[in-house]
Amino acid sequence: MKIIIALAFVAILAALASAGLFMIKRAPEGQQAAKGRMARALAIRVGLSVSVFLFVLLSYAMGWIEPTGLPVGR
Repeated sequence: MKIIIALAFVAILAALASAGLFMIKRAPEGQQAAKGRMARALAIRVGLSVSVFLFVLLSYAMGWIEPTGLPVGR
């Protein structure tokens, strides 16, 4: 479970880094290819983030993970 979530976070960071590179890299005038690639990379990052969030919620609902936070009221 931890490995899946860690890999997803690495993929999110990779998509964010690639979007940053596409933003910094200048395309020749008149071409929208770099902007399109940057938008696609950011869309992938958002999709992965939402997927990780939903996966964590599903895992909690199925009982695969349990909260082990700090006890409140002690």
